[in-house]
Amino acid sequence: MTDISIDAFFFDFDGVLADSTPIKIKAFMSLYAEHGPDVREKVRKYALGGEGISRVEKIREAHLKFLGIDLGDDELNVIERRYSSLVVDAVVECDWVPGAREFLDAHVGKTPLFVISGTPQDEMRRIVERRGMADYFVSVRGSPPRKPPIFRQLLDDHALAPERTLYVGDAIFDYHSAKEVGLPFVGRVPHGAQGPFPAGTRTICDLTELSEFI
Repeated sequence: MTDISIDAFFFDFDGVLADSTPIKIKAFMSLYAEHGPDVREKVRKYALGGEGISRVEKIREAHLKFLGIDLGDDELNVIERRYSSLVVDAVVECDWVPGAREFLDAHVGKTPLFVISGTPQDEMRRIVERRGMADYFVSVRGSPPRKPPIFRQLLDDHALAPERTLYVGDAIFDYHSAKEVGLPFVGRVPHGAQGPFPAGTRTICDLTELSEFI
């Protein structure tokens, strides 16, 4: 991948370690079921483009953009809890992204591994624990805040150089977050899918290919 070694790996979770993105897209669409197929389709496209952003931001913006509703905090919290109830068990039970478990097995205890996700932090940590993944990671972080300040804090706390810390994500927000902080980036684009990343971005179909980039 580069002419330098990688000292640590930062991973997004959904769509990078767990094959959970379709679960979350379906659940997000279901929040708008009563508003008809046109709204649901707009929400689907919006959710696909907004991967990597916290669900609270996505719900607030989708309501405003597609329904003209400016949600108050109480209403937003009710909808967010409904969404969480739809996804947690399914994400715990879903498949690994091919090669993810094998990559973590090969690097745990040798290279520091971290999760940085847009999922709320408490929920992200519960999911990682229930999937039996907690022992792989030095730290599991979720929202808030957004990813760039989390990156900076982890780099500082663990004395990591940004140019030697690889972030693996599957969303354009992941790409921009990595670039903002100066992290090298690899994007995961499933076979047959159209990736959201600029031309020239290093991409992999799944994590069986990640070792080729390091």
